[in-house]
Amino acid sequence: MIDSPVNTLFKQLIHVDKSALQPLYIQVSQQIINAIQRGYLTRGTILPGTRVLGALLHIHRNTAVAIYEELASQDWVEIIPNKGTFVLEPGLKKSKITAPSQKINNAYNYTKTTGFPFQQSFHLASTAQFTEAKYTINDGKPDLRLHPVHQFTRWYSAAMKRKTLIKKWNTPNKSSYSLFEKQLCNFLNTTRGFHVKPNNVLSTRSTEMSLYIVSQLLIQQNDVVLVGSLSNYVANMIFQQAGASIKTIPVDEQGLDVDYIKKHFIKKSIRCLYICAHRHYPTTVKLSAERRLALLELANEYGFAIIEDDYDYDFQFEGSAMLPMASSDANGMVIYLGKMGQSLFPSFQTGFVVAPENLIAEAKNYLQLLDEQGDLIQQQMLSELINEGEIYRLLKKNVVVYKQRRDSLCAFLTEHFSEIAQWEIPSGGLAIWLQFQQQISLVKLAEEAEKIGLFLPKTILYQDKHTCAIRFGFGHLEVEEIAIVIKKMKLAYYKSFNL
Repeated sequence: MIDSPVNTLFKQLIHVDKSALQPLYIQVSQQIINAIQRGYLTRGTILPGTRVLGALLHIHRNTAVAIYEELASQDWVEIIPNKGTFVLEPGLKKSKITAPSQKINNAYNYTKTTGFPFQQSFHLASTAQFTEAKYTINDGKPDLRLHPVHQFTRWYSAAMKRKTLIKKWNTPNKSSYSLFEKQLCNFLNTTRGFHVKPNNVLSTRSTEMSLYIVSQLLIQQNDVVLVGSLSNYVANMIFQQAGASIKTIPVDEQGLDVDYIKKHFIKKSIRCLYICAHRHYPTTVKLSAERRLALLELANEYGFAIIEDDYDYDFQFEGSAMLPMASSDANGMVIYLGKMGQSLFPSFQTGFVVAPENLIAEAKNYLQLLDEQGDLIQQQMLSELINEGEIYRLLKKNVVVYKQRRDSLCAFLTEHFSEIAQWEIPSGGLAIWLQFQQQISLVKLAEEAEKIGLFLPKTILYQDKHTCAIRFGFGHLEVEEIAIVIKKMKLAYYKSFNL
């Protein structure tokens, strides 16, 4: 018996890999779709019956049935009982718009630039960098390898199966606060000494989104925003985009110099002050208790808001973490930013804002414009992790690991950099402020390091006539990797001098 042309075509085009993770019916249906798109199978072509298809591809008939049902569900074929399975017309091709004759050659090449002007908000250079180096130093990010993958697979699957999620998605108005909002308040009240309710808390995708929303609510064109003399570059970009006039304040061993504000600014001249109150970014210096109190009093007297970014509250190695200024703010002057779940994959982390009710109400309206959908599955999982205590257990376990890495880094630095640089051992956080004793070109150091497989991004390099330092993030590196990185950096240091 001679095979029909369609059967011969199937033998030539369709290949089945039974060892692949992708189901067989998906493999075959995708290949048939490809054949239709390429014109090998035209409209009206009758496809082999399910028994014949099973014999051609050496698959079970039920799999063949599933293939045709998958194609029919996507409208590629029509199954007519007692007649067969027929190919339908592929999606209609889009007709081209006739181009003006003077630009006919360029009409179908997408243009690189607009034909109209628009406002370019960001004036700072892009910080995005790419590298082929095996090792990287960042500004203090957690190690995603510590994420409990197998446990989260079960938890995520369970959350996906909750029937109540569909109801939440389809309910336009909430009569009460969600379980997640209540659990997030419980978490903050327990860990940070707050006494807040859901109407004091806003959950966002990230700390950066939180800061962006807050800056849009607070800052108008040319409003004065105070930051440390060395500050978070992302925060500075957000403030600049909002139109702020950024002024810098000196930072010493006790943190931000509050007296400087009194001497150089007058009342009602400052819109807000941005501060990393627990550990100053990038230097890791802790703001003293005396200056915390002085800053709260000054904010109330001068009438400016304090944006308190507590980016690494969770990573405390010695003693107890200092409670946020916001937890003792009786006058509503502090807006507190933070992040929960930093020991998890980024998609499971959530940013939050704690502030007086009237500001949170406005912030939620703004969030509706940016992220109306939210992530109910993430919220469901985090609610259960808080309620069952898993978030605390995971955090405690990871802190032990990070403390060991910090101690190892300091030991390696003592061995290789004691005569080259100086540093303080921070009581927490995932980065060390490494200051070189001699002024060197950090750009040259980064170039030499990358040649030997170590990437130093420009966002961790701080250099001016008074500063020559690196914010050395170690959280993402295992002890063995830290040892390799330190040796490579020392070699790059001497190569930068051509020694």
